[in-house]
Amino acid sequence: MTTPPPFNALERIRTELAHLEAQSLRRNRRLLESPQAAHVRVDGQNLLSFCSNDYLGLANHPALIAAASQAVLSTGVGAGASHLITGHHAFHHGLEMRIAGFVGLPAALLFSTGYMANIGVVTALIGRDGEVFADRLNHASLNDAALLSRAKLTRYPHNDMATLETQLSSSRSVQKLVLVDAVFSMDGDLAPLPDLLALCERYDAWLLVDDAHGFGVLGAGGRGALAHFGLASPRIIYMATLGKAAGVFGAVVAGEAEVIEWLLQKARTYIYTTATPPLLSAALLASIDLIEAGDGLRVHLQNLIKQLRASLRTPNWQLMDSATPIQPVLIGSNDAVLAASQRLLERGILVPAIRPPTVPANSARLRISLSAAHTEADVAQLVDALNSIHAAG
Repeated sequence: MTTPPPFNALERIRTELAHLEAQSLRRNRRLLESPQAAHVRVDGQNLLSFCSNDYLGLANHPALIAAASQAVLSTGVGAGASHLITGHHAFHHGLEMRIAGFVGLPAALLFSTGYMANIGVVTALIGRDGEVFADRLNHASLNDAALLSRAKLTRYPHNDMATLETQLSSSRSVQKLVLVDAVFSMDGDLAPLPDLLALCERYDAWLLVDDAHGFGVLGAGGRGALAHFGLASPRIIYMATLGKAAGVFGAVVAGEAEVIEWLLQKARTYIYTTATPPLLSAALLASIDLIEAGDGLRVHLQNLIKQLRASLRTPNWQLMDSATPIQPVLIGSNDAVLAASQRLLERGILVPAIRPPTVPANSARLRISLSAAHTEADVAQLVDALNSIHAAG
């Protein structure tokens, strides 16, 4: 037998994986063996979890389980086709109308994921003759969407409105689109949406608001960041994911009726994919009812945030400025944050270590995600562990 030629491409991958390992940047999956909740079973261990985006504790709610169980008997499991063939079920349609009314916008369109929603919106709205303006801390899906659109991509420093105005005023592009997270997923802070909208109105630009971490949590009745700031404008395109506070799966884009119709005609990530299982939309209809009636959950969640921020004593680490359920503790080095996460795990507490490239170099952090499913005792247990680990050095 002849020796096959070297497979250089595979060897490069092996080398790069070893390089990630050496830098403490290689990621590993954990195996969840229970429903998503404040207390979970992961990799054979019962743990207190501060890892999920299930901010209202709805992922395992009996009402959602009942709605999905009842729907599956009449809908089956799979949609079987794309929305524009025969996959658009009455549950999908009802959910779109319900969410549009809930967030106070004329129309809405259901996408399979937030990633697909952002890519679909940006690539349908803007092309080579356009320019996209993006906050440097935006989610990867917004960055990838801008690149795929083939428009000029201009990034501005985090929440720096002066720089953004300079960029917008000097742009000569035919179309302009500003992309922003309403709540930044790794810092937990809010974008200055009123200032962003004012700039978009002044310089004739669209504003795409990714409210993945605000929907269900912010605003009256959990209606999200637009309600939180009291904003309304035909320039706004609103995206909310449905697998975080809503507890299920998918995403929705809402805006002017003509914009939604355009996306239905042109958004490739909507057109060329199988529709989500209708039973998920049935569960989401129950979820929206719970979100709307969930002021008590949101009050409890805010109390937990205040409790954490008031009782954490870690002067060599930085509890970042956040009023949302995302409470990052900045540690710095990859090795140090991995060590802190491991020491918490040894105490039965699961908090993820977030490292580059998800966050900038030298800003590795513990990302604490609070949920209304947590109790004050849960948060006290976490705080005691963090204070103890920090004190031990």
